[in-house]
Amino acid sequence: MAHSSAPSDSEAAVGQRLDRLLWTPLHTRVTLALGVGWLLDAFEVNIIGSILEVLQRLWKVTAVQASALITVWLIGIMVGAFFFGYLADRFGRRKLFILTLLLYSTFTVISALSPGYYFFLCFRFLTAIGVGAEYSAINAAISEIIPARFRGRANAAVMNFWPLGALAAAGVTFYFINLLPPSVGWRFAFALGAVVALFTVWARRVLPESPRWLLRRGRAGEALAVTRQIEVPGGQADFRRITKEKSVAPARSFFRQVALLFHNHPWRLALGSLLDFSEASGYYGIFAFLPLVVLPRIHVGEQRVPVFFIIGNVGAAVGGAVAALSLDKAGRKLTVTFFYSLAALSMIGMGVATRHASYAGVLWAFIVVNFCATGSWVSAYPTFSEIFPTALRSTGIGFSVAFGRIGAAIAPPLLVFLAGRVSVMAAFEVLAGFYALGAIGMIPWCLRGPEGNGAALEALGGES
Repeated sequence: MAHSSAPSDSEAAVGQRLDRLLWTPLHTRVTLALGVGWLLDAFEVNIIGSILEVLQRLWKVTAVQASALITVWLIGIMVGAFFFGYLADRFGRRKLFILTLLLYSTFTVISALSPGYYFFLCFRFLTAIGVGAEYSAINAAISEIIPARFRGRANAAVMNFWPLGALAAAGVTFYFINLLPPSVGWRFAFALGAVVALFTVWARRVLPESPRWLLRRGRAGEALAVTRQIEVPGGQADFRRITKEKSVAPARSFFRQVALLFHNHPWRLALGSLLDFSEASGYYGIFAFLPLVVLPRIHVGEQRVPVFFIIGNVGAAVGGAVAALSLDKAGRKLTVTFFYSLAALSMIGMGVATRHASYAGVLWAFIVVNFCATGSWVSAYPTFSEIFPTALRSTGIGFSVAFGRIGAAIAPPLLVFLAGRVSVMAAFEVLAGFYALGAIGMIPWCLRGPEGNGAALEALGGES
């Protein structure tokens, strides 16, 4: 694999100083404030899953049109992740993870006011751009600020805000749909996400810029000043008094940045893209397929759908927690391969339960699927986020996420089509195949790629 230029003495020193720190309250604040971005993404996706039947009835749309709401969301995330990933590498992580939440909160409120299906479809796309932009900046910042020995579990802890968002969405939807007329209740549920986002903007305003990114932009004095504040005992840092410097490193164009990734780090980019394609296709596919095909087969009405999701997401919370612990214990390679393989098998099990039209069987299978599927992507994101060099990290993450959303966008209509024209079991076999791709893709990385557990980020990203 090709490598970028070696880091300067000051850059290596900043990395070493950040990595030898103990866990502080500042690291906790960074993890919590950035984790909310994943909570909001989960909140949006799971609310859609919970109210698809309501929207079908209110707006008289077909199952394919309803699944398009998931597809357009994923296309928006693809656009946001790809282009805002580049912007986070050019203008900084901090600016982007504030801007992205402002984009999200604005358009999710407008979505809640949509008068009909096509307006809603358009505004969901714009909301998704803001959420997709979060992926790149958040994962890059976590990898670059958290000490090496905590990096895996901290990054996974941020990912684990997803099941919290899923549980919150199910609870909120259940509350509003049951207490208010369905035509109004779903709008209140969406608007609540914007309120959470605005509070998070307030929390993020005091977070630091990544010292590693500052160094790569030639702002060494500012990077060292931020590092000294991060080192303040008790995590009582004050970043407001740090003098801002202008970047002296030449800015690359978007196409030049992507070209460097393909030329210098093709195998890293291939791994990130394949892992994200695999998990996103499977995860978003099952969450669209479930309310449109599976739940009607076992006679789960629209008012009981949120309860089904609440119970099922208990498995997601446990799976994410196990993955977080495993990343810094068993290592990235073993954890990722294990969860992707298990997820493929769990999809077959859920297909069998659905074929027998057993409510209890499908519910238990959904808990297991959630455990495995969540463990898959919770372990995958920290793994491929840390293997790109700092100057290309956010762009690399954004490209991987964007590529993954291609599969996630086509999965919902493909699964609905297969269930209608072939069989429900055939759809679950395709879901299993998606996860099997990720497990197979890990084999060459397990044999020849670096293990990220406890490794310095500069060495792991090919910068030294």
